[in-house]
Amino acid sequence: MRLRSAAFTDIGRHRPDNEDRYLCDASLGLYGVADGVGGLPGGAEAAECATASIVRQVLAIGRELSPHLGIGTTLTFGLVRAGTLHLAHVGDSRCYGWSEGRTTQLSHDHNVECEARRRRALGEEVFYHAANRNALTRCLGQLEPPEVDLLSRPLVAGERYLFCSDGVTRLIRDDELSEFLAHATTPEETLRELIELANRRGGPDNATGVLLLVEPD
Repeated sequence: MRLRSAAFTDIGRHRPDNEDRYLCDASLGLYGVADGVGGLPGGAEAAECATASIVRQVLAIGRELSPHLGIGTTLTFGLVRAGTLHLAHVGDSRCYGWSEGRTTQLSHDHNVECEARRRRALGEEVFYHAANRNALTRCLGQLEPPEVDLLSRPLVAGERYLFCSDGVTRLIRDDELSEFLAHATTPEETLRELIELANRRGGPDNATGVLLLVEPD
């Protein structure tokens, strides 16, 4: 199999800084995104640290920059080894997989709304304020290390994988993302069109994507 990839990030229309970061290193087989958490100090530094060293230094920097609150970033990335994609995920950035006309969200959002749904499915009675529905329940950089979701799946020729921040997913529906992935032949062009659409719809947040195409030799 042959892998082709690209990454693209945009500050959006309303944010003063871009606190998204991405991984797209074919030589290491590393692909993914990190989204610095707004409302905490050092969001950009948290995302930069997460992508530069994955997890190793995030807690230490959090204690230095913000000893009482910590810092925060999402991190959703994949490592390709021996024909297998190994995923690790914390937060509400996402990884989608596309295969044979079907798109699947491989990551699960770690936010108040999704946590409430999970607990309700288990029979618990859970209430939350609608204004807090997107608040993260897990992120890197807090004083306690978070639980990390892990997933491994063999790569198959013809598949496409999209890693993206919520600046993309809050503005573009899953069925629209599926259309982009279905017609993706040039990773760079697909990502630019995707993020330009998010900006045309208001661009309230930084928007970042990494696209990986799995092709036959």
